Amino acid sequence: MITRQRLAAGVCALLAALTAGLAFPVAAAAGEPTGEDAPKVDLVLDVSGSMRARDIDGQSRMAAAKQAFNEVLDATPEEVRLGIRTLGANYPGDDRKTGCEDTAQLYPVGPLDRTEAKTAVATLTPTGWTPIGPALLKAADDLDGGTGSKRIVLISDGEDTCAPLDPCEVAREIAAKGIGLTIDTLGLVPNTKMRQQLSCIAEATGGTYTSVEHTDELTDRVNQLVDRAADPVVTPVATEGADECAKAPGLKSGLYTDREEFGQQRWYRVDVEPGQELRASVSVSADRAVNPSYGVLLRAVTVHDREIVRGEAAGNGRTDVMSTGLRYPKAESDDEEATAETVCLQVTHSFSAASGVKTTPGLPLELTVDVVDGPSAASDVASFGLGRGWWLLGALILTGFLAGVLWGWLSRWRVAVWRTN
Repeated sequence: MITRQRLAAGVCALLAALTAGLAFPVAAAAGEPTGEDAPKVDLVLDVSGSMRARDIDGQSRMAAAKQAFNEVLDATPEEVRLGIRTLGANYPGDDRKTGCEDTAQLYPVGPLDRTEAKTAVATLTPTGWTPIGPALLKAADDLDGGTGSKRIVLISDGEDTCAPLDPCEVAREIAAKGIGLTIDTLGLVPNTKMRQQLSCIAEATGGTYTSVEHTDELTDRVNQLVDRAADPVVTPVATEGADECAKAPGLKSGLYTDREEFGQQRWYRVDVEPGQELRASVSVSADRAVNPSYGVLLRAVTVHDREIVRGEAAGNGRTDVMSTGLRYPKAESDDEEATAETVCLQVTHSFSAASGVKTTPGLPLELTVDVVDGPSAASDVASFGLGRGWWLLGALILTGFLAGVLWGWLSRWRVAVWRTN
């Protein structure tokens, strides 16, 4: 029985390896990491009156934030251009309009002078309102320009007090600009409403939300996010698809972002030379409440609307992102005057907005296009979806056959010995 279980486990492992290799082929680079401009990070700190509460390791939330900031400033990589923006730090009064304009740049985004930055942080005192939306808009302006990575790290202990400027809608507007800016949020001793708001802000830009209840957690998390900004990234390029192929923008290999309204189609065009292969994938994110049961469809068609290949995926409400992809190898031609073929890519999704949810702007869409040299031989082209996996499948079949023969022989031998004894 033990031998049989080990054999079954081995066969399952081989099947899993084959399946993983077929389902997730090695990704081709859709663009080169940017690295020309230094990464930028803007730390946005809530300095509203509620930061006086003493519920983080026996000290006030403001004291915990200052301690964390000092340690983060000491550990910030040299190549990172870091700035600090405050919200609610200067106006102590009751006038709503003035309180909701209370956001200021405490330390400008640029080369870091640790002593100067620490001195600026030391002067902060919990004061006023919580204008998260206005602060995010200003922070986006702080990071404007350049092609390097851009990241806002928002630290707050309460929900925004300046509605109707919804900070979640502000985050969606920032994401819609396609400037490659990510917002990460950290909630100090969060409640349910604050957690929902900060999570929504982060999800709208592909960022993360973290709940924090201890000073060391805050320090470690902010350090991680600042370090992450220094990692090489591929900056997406904002584009705008058309409602038909004839008007679609021409794309080359790269990473692109767009927005797609509910019930809308987006079209893009890619030129593929003879002997090249087009690889494309698309991801659509539900950055707001949507109804369950939805899907994403990516089609490659000719300019005459003949479908070449398609990729599709469906979901049932368990994930907020749906992705699919396709491959199209264009055969080589003996005609020296053969020209490139224009392939039209159509993106469609079946998300639908939940009751009372805004439908604009459209859902964020990320499209990866990669045009590479095609397979060297016809046998390399995907054969029933297996490509070069045929040899591994053959080896697996042979191994299974031999294992079955061996197991049958051993079983008969054991029965014969048992009868003899």
